[in-house]
Amino acid sequence: MKTTPEHDERMANMTFSSVYPHYVTKVERKGRTKEELHQVITWLTGFDNKKLKELITENVTFETFFKQANLNANAHLITGVICGYRIEEIENPTTKHVRYLDKLVDELATGKKMEKILRTG
Repeated sequence: MKTTPEHDERMANMTFSSVYPHYVTKVERKGRTKEELHQVITWLTGFDNKKLKELITENVTFETFFKQANLNANAHLITGVICGYRIEEIENPTTKHVRYLDKLVDELATGKKMEKILRTG
């Protein structure tokens, strides 16, 4: 499925702080921890816990969130389908980055080993 300009705009304008609690709930419901979630977010974005808290407090959009991120060099290894979209076929960079994060959170929640999620082994 191909994203539309409207979909891409909606993704860019969504705030990280509005989605973050859902990520926490999703992973904790599946027996994973907030610390593991932060480890995954840090791997993808380069943000430490202090910076994450700051971005949540500032209510930044995903567009701003990912503009400030230092995306992991191995992020391109995140592939597959998330929310009906094949990640490697998404053309809009912000939408692709949001879907990278969604995919990592899904993998964490489904019990994948951390080294597999972080694409290290």
